[in-house]
Amino acid sequence: MQTKAGMTSRAAHEEYMRSALALAQKGAGRVSPNPMVGALVVRGKRVIGSGYHRIFGAAHAEVHALRRAGTRARGADLYVTLEPCSHHGKTPPCVDQVIANGIKRVFIGQVDPNPLVSGRGIRRLRAAGIEVTTGVLRVECAALNEAFSKHVTTGLPLVTLKAAMTLDGKIATRTGDSRWISCTQSRRLVHRMRASADAVMVGIGTVKADDPRLNVRLGRQCTRNPLRIVMDSRLRIDPACNLLQVGLAVGTLIVANTRAAAGAKAEMLRSRGAEVLGCRMKGRRIDLMHLMSILGKRGISHIMLEGGSTLIGAALRSRIVDRAMLFYAPKIFAGSDGLGMAAGRGPSEIAGCLQLTGMTVRPVGSDFLVEGLVHYGD
Repeated sequence: MQTKAGMTSRAAHEEYMRSALALAQKGAGRVSPNPMVGALVVRGKRVIGSGYHRIFGAAHAEVHALRRAGTRARGADLYVTLEPCSHHGKTPPCVDQVIANGIKRVFIGQVDPNPLVSGRGIRRLRAAGIEVTTGVLRVECAALNEAFSKHVTTGLPLVTLKAAMTLDGKIATRTGDSRWISCTQSRRLVHRMRASADAVMVGIGTVKADDPRLNVRLGRQCTRNPLRIVMDSRLRIDPACNLLQVGLAVGTLIVANTRAAAGAKAEMLRSRGAEVLGCRMKGRRIDLMHLMSILGKRGISHIMLEGGSTLIGAALRSRIVDRAMLFYAPKIFAGSDGLGMAAGRGPSEIAGCLQLTGMTVRPVGSDFLVEGLVHYGD
């Protein structure tokens, strides 16, 4: 890749980093709980090596890029979306490879958010005489690894709420019919989102009403399915449902109260290949914050919460939701008896409303998608 003629130095650095970001995104759904990382080795305004973190436990992006550059890496520049690691994990420290290959300058998008290692890689590089510049497309690089950043700093997964609804805010008719509110393009985007998440979570009401499979259906593009989590405190799930059939039962986690999880039905479900997890209760419902802690300890860093309204309402009131992706279709039910997005008691005053910050709106087929961070007001 040649830089464009007349391009400023800053613009050139940003263009290389955008290329590294595009590479990093290829690791979506394959590297968790590690971050997605992309890297370029550039010499004389030409990319001589590139790479990305392809799968958890395998070589990191910098290693792939340096291998491709070979001996030409000496005296070259390295662009990497995240600070090179300086500690031994499943692979050796990347900073050792960078130093050994004679890289002259390193341009970094995001400093490692892990408080235990943040800045150590940068200090090692500078101590070796390598010039280091940080913050190149920092916002974009940080956005790429929101889930990793939350998980590594709090131990909890990032939770993205996904809902499809009409313009008057309904996710199903009074009879429970919801297929299909959103358009084909929106549903395909949801499958791509699932492919990059660690888990998809729904309530037992959704399972009983829709009998979903919660897998990724992208044809040959599908390489993995996320963990399928069903909130079912009393184990009301039907053994004949799609989630408990051959090919889907393994990889399905049913969360129940501890008593139900120790009963005969739980053992039967386990014999089908599903996992049944006993979780403490908060009143009459599963303690969602406690569950997030359990899932975080299992290495789950990103959960897509797909409904239904009872679970969505409980999740918002429990404050476990970080992001929202709301698909609105150009449809109106024009009645008060449809099903709203979130069940349960809402605020008594407007001042108690949740808000979306950093909101964006974009068309997806005939629908439009509203995205933002959920702000709880304190």
